[in-house]
Amino acid sequence: MTLRADTAEAPPATTRIRRFSRAERWVHRTTALLMGVCVLTAAFLYVPELARLVGRRELVVRVHEWAGLALPVPVLAGLASRAFRADLAHLNRFGPHDRRWLRAALRRDRRAQSRPAGKFNAGQKVYAAWIAGATLVMLGTGLLMWFTHLTPIMWRTSATFVHDWLALTIGIVLAGHIGMALGDPEARRGMRTGSVSPDWADREHPLWRR
Repeated sequence: MTLRADTAEAPPATTRIRRFSRAERWVHRTTALLMGVCVLTAAFLYVPELARLVGRRELVVRVHEWAGLALPVPVLAGLASRAFRADLAHLNRFGPHDRRWLRAALRRDRRAQSRPAGKFNAGQKVYAAWIAGATLVMLGTGLLMWFTHLTPIMWRTSATFVHDWLALTIGIVLAGHIGMALGDPEARRGMRTGSVSPDWADREHPLWRR
């Protein structure tokens, strides 16, 4: 008599789609860390209650300055990655479907069919362009404030005004960016592990040619 063992087949593992390379994730994490240091040290410099907690203002100023100077470094280093350069090209292209996405966002239309997107949606493209421009402005005004002997006092005063108010705006925009990321676990998983589920990709980025 032959005994036949019951062998149940394991369900196939869900195929995941590669979204970000290791280099891209490194650029994002390092930039986020440096930006976080800039925002945190700025808060300790400008909020009196926080400034009293630290006391060592000169040290906080130095950390703030060097973190700000280092902000462009991860992006510049990331240019060595082909995947990173390809994604920069995606972020730099704005098509008719992006305008449709923005119109739907302004109308608060959350239907997937109303918000067509490629690898990056229009909101992500606008955010990337804005934060890149804001970082360059912050770097330029920060240098004017740092090297006080190189520029007239009116330049330094104007640079301080722009730097301070743009810093506040960046803090608000970053809070919104983090809030949206917290509301999308699969997007966070994609940035953490580099891959996303096909269902999420089809729903959120239907025009993404994978």
